[in-house]
Amino acid sequence: MAAAVAFLSTPIIPSNNLESYTHKPQQRACNCKYTYRVAMIREVKHTDAEALCEIYNHYIRNTVITFEEEVVDAEIFRARIEKTQSLGLTWLVAIDNNTPVGYAYSSPWHTRSAYKHTVEISVYLSPSATSKGWGTKLYAALFNKLKETSIHVAIGGITLPNPASVALHEKFGMQQVAYFKEVGFKFDKWLDVGYWQVTLNSGYHST
Repeated sequence: MAAAVAFLSTPIIPSNNLESYTHKPQQRACNCKYTYRVAMIREVKHTDAEALCEIYNHYIRNTVITFEEEVVDAEIFRARIEKTQSLGLTWLVAIDNNTPVGYAYSSPWHTRSAYKHTVEISVYLSPSATSKGWGTKLYAALFNKLKETSIHVAIGGITLPNPASVALHEKFGMQQVAYFKEVGFKFDKWLDVGYWQVTLNSGYHST
């Protein structure tokens, strides 16, 4: 007979501590047993590529959140992870009950060398993980990591309208700085894009 599982809550580790955290849930006033559940945010691993690729392909197939139109395979996605890591940029993964449920990362804003202190940030969640606070937790961890580096400005692009994404970016002090009308075309319609920006480190860095 399977043991009953009773969860009252599943705390997430602080965003500045990207180590594994195991939560022992409270036991209800009954004879049922409890189990352990792991929830954490950690650095990406190459072995995450397949699961994260599946998350991303959902957005390619079904939404205008990304302007990519052809699904990508795990090898392509793994190469993107490796490129991000080779540039010394941050890629984080949200894990719930040992399963990747979302990710956030930074990427170069432009390739010209003078842009080296500016990054674009992105976050994607599994459809089953939306509206559960994972986007906020991932961005909080990502911003904390970026503030430890020489990154000066973070920029986020949003296909509009998207009130939830706008609210998420503005929660972290990002302000809209641009609006481009009908710059994308997907699913037989023209799409507008806005850009949000925040300054992370005010000092000048020569490296």
